[in-house]
Amino acid sequence: MTDIATKNDEVQSVDAQISEYYNRLCQRNAGEPEFHQAVLEVLESLKIVLENDPHYADYGLIQRLCEPERQLIFRVPWVDDQGEVQVNRGFRVQFNSALGPYKGGLRFHPSVNLGIIKFLGFEQIFKNSLTGLPIGGGKGGSDFDPKGKSDAEIMRFCQSFMTELHRHIGEYRDVPAGDIGVGGREIGYLFGQYRRLANQHESGTLTGKGLEWGGSLVRTEATGYGLVYFTKEMMAADGKSLNGAKVIVSGSGNVAIYAIEKAQEFGAVVIGCSDSQGWIHTPDGIDLEKLKEIKEVRRDRISAYADEVEGATYHSEGSIWDLECDVALPCATQNELDGEHAQKLVDTGCKYVAEGANMPSTAEAVEVFRKNKIAFGPGKAANAGGVATSALEMQQNASRDSWSFEYTDERLHVIMRNIFRACERTAAEYGHEGDYVIGANIAGFKKVADAMLAQGVI
Repeated sequence: MTDIATKNDEVQSVDAQISEYYNRLCQRNAGEPEFHQAVLEVLESLKIVLENDPHYADYGLIQRLCEPERQLIFRVPWVDDQGEVQVNRGFRVQFNSALGPYKGGLRFHPSVNLGIIKFLGFEQIFKNSLTGLPIGGGKGGSDFDPKGKSDAEIMRFCQSFMTELHRHIGEYRDVPAGDIGVGGREIGYLFGQYRRLANQHESGTLTGKGLEWGGSLVRTEATGYGLVYFTKEMMAADGKSLNGAKVIVSGSGNVAIYAIEKAQEFGAVVIGCSDSQGWIHTPDGIDLEKLKEIKEVRRDRISAYADEVEGATYHSEGSIWDLECDVALPCATQNELDGEHAQKLVDTGCKYVAEGANMPSTAEAVEVFRKNKIAFGPGKAANAGGVATSALEMQQNASRDSWSFEYTDERLHVIMRNIFRACERTAAEYGHEGDYVIGANIAGFKKVADAMLAQGVI
C-alpha cells in the first residue's frame, strides 16, 4: 500500500508541476495560442516520461526546452512598383541547438506573428530530432504576402529581409529553408543577397536552392513523399496497404501535390483536394498532370480543375472532410481540421490520418482520433521528410557532391521508415502501443533532452 500511495503522490506531483509550468508559460507568452497548443501537447506526453525518468526534470530542463535560445524581430522596409515604401516585420526564432545548427523554414504570409513562428520552431525541435540527423530547431518568416506581388517587388522584399537576417545565419549556425510563401523564386533572391553580403558562396546556408547552384533532387517532393512513406508504414503495421485505398488530401500546394503523386504510385485513389476557396471531389481519382498545370504552371484556383475535368465537382461550401475515405492527409495549414470534422471522418469510416501540414488538427480533433483508435501520424513525425531532405542537401553541399534522384529518395524513404519505427517502439515502451503522438513526442524529446543534460545549463 505504501508503494502505491507513493506512486500516486509522484503522479500528482508531476501533474501539478506540469500544470504550474504551463500556466506560467501562458502568462509569459500571452496572446500566442498556437504556441500554447504545441507546448501543451508535448507536455501532456512528457508526464509519462517524468514519472518513469524523473531526472529529466533536473536542471530546469523542461523550462529551458520551452524557452527559445534566441528570438529576433526586425523591420523589413521595401519599395513597391509604385515607388511607395512598405514596411513589414521579420522574425527568426532560434529555438534549440543542442543537436546541431538551427534548421527550419521561412514563412511569408499575412498571418505570421511571433506566436506562429514560436509554435513552428518548437515543433521543429522534435521533428528534426526524429530524423536522426544532427540539426537543431528554428523557424522564421514575415507577415509579407507574396500573392499579387510582381517578381521585382518580391526580389526587393527578399533583399531587404536578408540584409538583416544574414547577420544571424550560416551553415554552422542557422540554416533556413522555404515554407508557405517561400519557394524556389524566393530562396533564389534570398540566397543571392546573402552571397552578396557574406562575400562568399556559402551554399550550405540555405536549403531548397535551385539544382544548378547547390540544390538537392527530391527536395521539392520531399514533404509530400515522406508523408506517404510514413502513412504506408502506419498502414503496414495493421496489415493494410495504400493499394485501392480512398484518400483525401487537403490543400493543393507543394506538399499536397506530391503526396497525391506518391499515393497514386502506391495504388491509392485520391478522391479530393482543396485550396483556400473550396474543394473538389474526384470519384475516379485526380488527374495529377492537370492539377500540376493548374496549380504550378497557371497558379489558378482549384475550381478550374472541376471546370476542365469531366466527373469532378467543385464545392465552395461544406468541407472536404465530409468525403467518405480510408485515409485523410491534412496538408494545408494549422488547425484546419477541428473536432467536428474529425468525428465526421470517424463516422464515415476513415481509419488513418497523417499530417502533412504543421499542426493542422486541433487538440479536440487529435483527441477524437485517439479516443476512436484511429491511427494518427502527428506532423512532427509524418511531415519530417522536408527537413530531412534539407539536411541531405546540407550534406551534399558540405562534400561538394550531388546525388541522384533515386539515391536521395531512398535515403528519404529509410529516414521516414526509421521515424515511424521510433514512434511505434517508444509508444509501446511507455505502455501506449499504437499512440504515435506519444511515441513521436517522447522519442523526439529524449534525444534532445539527453544532449541538453550532457552539455550543462546553457
